[in-house]
Amino acid sequence: MSEQQAHEVHDLYSMPADAVQEPPHKFWKAIRHVGPGLILAASIVGTGELINTTGLGAKAGFTLLWLILLSCVIKVFVQVELGRYAIVHGKTTLAAFDTLPGPRLGTSWICWLWLIMMLATQAQIAAMEGTVGQAAHMAFPAASDALASAVGTIVPAWGDFLQTRQEYLWAALTTVAAVVLLLSGGYRRLEKITTILVAAVTLFTVGSVIVLQWTRFHIGISDIKAGFTLALPATAVGLAFSAFGITGVGASELVAYPYWCIEKGYARHAGPRSADDNWARRARGWTRVMQLDAWFSMLVFTIATVAFYLLGAAVLNPQGLDPKGPDMIPTLSRMYLEPLEGTPLAGLRGLTRVGFLLGAWAVLFKTLYVATAANSRLTVDFLNLVGVWRPAGPEARERMVKVFCVVYPILALGLYYAFREPQGLIKAGGIAQALMLPLIAGATIFLRRRDNDPRVGPSLLSDVFTWLAFVGITAVASYSVYDLARSFMATSP
Repeated sequence: MSEQQAHEVHDLYSMPADAVQEPPHKFWKAIRHVGPGLILAASIVGTGELINTTGLGAKAGFTLLWLILLSCVIKVFVQVELGRYAIVHGKTTLAAFDTLPGPRLGTSWICWLWLIMMLATQAQIAAMEGTVGQAAHMAFPAASDALASAVGTIVPAWGDFLQTRQEYLWAALTTVAAVVLLLSGGYRRLEKITTILVAAVTLFTVGSVIVLQWTRFHIGISDIKAGFTLALPATAVGLAFSAFGITGVGASELVAYPYWCIEKGYARHAGPRSADDNWARRARGWTRVMQLDAWFSMLVFTIATVAFYLLGAAVLNPQGLDPKGPDMIPTLSRMYLEPLEGTPLAGLRGLTRVGFLLGAWAVLFKTLYVATAANSRLTVDFLNLVGVWRPAGPEARERMVKVFCVVYPILALGLYYAFREPQGLIKAGGIAQALMLPLIAGATIFLRRRDNDPRVGPSLLSDVFTWLAFVGITAVASYSVYDLARSFMATSP
């Protein structure tokens, strides 16, 4: 095998002839090829769910359950169409967007807007790092004091400072751990780690909701009915639209999904697009696998998201608690611990506290891990499209991806140190994603109509739901802009 051929084997974005595979035709064989959606679920079940979704439940009670469900389901139709395009045309999302009409500065205008949105979402990464620091400090307060004292022996002023901000050291250690892990593995490791963590977090959170039914915070039928009244309380409008941008498949995840599909091999296995009927049959088969992947992951992250929302609505809302600031993790821990008081399960408080802190770490760390991996890949793709840096081959591209796997976590850590307000940082990133969503959905529909291969679909029903998703997403984003403008005018002199 020549050196060039060896590179092609390891280049996940190439389409060599020997990578073509027949798609599985049975469900139990197809389920083995699920993976990109679970990586997406690992990114989705993160800060948006643990912090923003519970915060929304804390403010609005059960009233906005309908919005959470809508947010989880409606955007998957756009996700599937982006995945289909990647399989049929073998292009990444930004490469596909680069073909759109309109202004260009090296690359398409929508690619530049993606870059702006991605940089804004570093605020969410900052919140993850800071909140992991809070969880670690709660778990190991003695270690926090020891670390601050150790720093104080070197620089006394820093030691005094860290005694009042003990999560800073843990946030820094979390950043280092994420960087080391990102530099040490590729797609396969990413898929394995995220699958385990998603399963653990989902089971723990759903179990916590079930336990509520034997406590004073039990959820009744009337509470669930209240969640489907289609109401939108004025006091929670800003947080609600931020939640729509983050929960379910957010703008960042939509753009990233085709990259994971390509690295998993769906496009390579179908082979380069051709007029051959065998290619069309393979493309249809791998598209069905991709659809199974997308909807299976939707089921997973919807269950987890709804569970987080119900915990916030059932436990935090009646007590007037709002998880934010440096006390965010302690407030969230009450959501798990207080229902056990005065019940036969009170003896489990210690174990539950440990479980919560481990769960909080898993939720936030895996999202930091996956989001950084995705953003680094997309940034390298963007630099290639804009002409700033063109990789000489897969090894050069991988090296540059690793550079951004270092840069982005450090950038986010600096943001947390500067603002130290996780919920505000998450809200800022969520609004940026919410505003980008209609552009992504509209671009997806345009690409679908311009470059469609009728041999591979989609069906008329799928097309209708994709249009409905675009209309719904645009309506929410439009109202979000209106509400932001109204809030600005109200506060301006």
